[in-house]
Amino acid sequence: MRLLRIGPPGRERPAVLDADEIAHDLSPLTADIDGAFLAGGGPDRARAALADGLLPRIELAGQRIGAPVARPGKVVCVGLNYVDHAAETATPPPAEPVVFMKAANTVVGPDDTVLIPRTSVKTDYEIELAIVIGRTARYLDSEDAADEVVAGYAIADDVTERAFQHERGGQWDKGKSCETFNPLGPWLVTPDEVGDPQGLAMRLWVNGQLRQDGHTKNMIFGVRHIVWYLSQFMVLEPGDVINTGTPAGVAFGANDFPYLREGDVVEVEIDRLGRQRHVLGQA
Repeated sequence: MRLLRIGPPGRERPAVLDADEIAHDLSPLTADIDGAFLAGGGPDRARAALADGLLPRIELAGQRIGAPVARPGKVVCVGLNYVDHAAETATPPPAEPVVFMKAANTVVGPDDTVLIPRTSVKTDYEIELAIVIGRTARYLDSEDAADEVVAGYAIADDVTERAFQHERGGQWDKGKSCETFNPLGPWLVTPDEVGDPQGLAMRLWVNGQLRQDGHTKNMIFGVRHIVWYLSQFMVLEPGDVINTGTPAGVAFGANDFPYLREGDVVEVEIDRLGRQRHVLGQA
């Protein structure tokens, strides 16, 4: 099942897509797609209501699509999680997941404008598979237990300012947490429709040029391990987002790709999760 939120920022309506990609209003069931909805069995109730024909249609044409989960409590990120990306940055593959945080208010819609910070010189892109948590995860006993706490998956672009990240001292967060730096969506796709999360091809283009062409099978640490591992260090709450790392092809890597500039168009696609298209603007 594919869940989404439609409408202007701050006034999105919850919706679900049927098998024919027709949108149906979820407002009869919930005010929003948020942690409470996910934890309270919302996706199952939405599936049943859709099957029973209880949800009115919504016209999608011309409407903005917001991030598919409202107000995530936190965005947790895993760095250097693809062998080819570690290699292009001349970094040995990590023995344990590299974990950092991204401000929750970086999350915007999949097609919203991404703002280049005022003093930026190295704004970069990173296609990532995002996990959305559906149940509280605290000290999970095993990797298999991760399946019970994942609400679904989405596309994320972990936009990063590399000079802020590497050249301004301190930790990575300041290069990761600028406003609009986490376009998410268009959909939250439930695990039954995604299948194996380690079986997804992923691609990113800048101005029509293919920059990243990767596959989640090449993660160093897979989805189950990441969720289990993080639960040993922090409580994961319903609605939290986990960005799981990016494959090779970023501008910061060992290639001649330029950093992003105002007016650039970034398109992002992951199998079964849809597609983003955002234009770079100036803060």
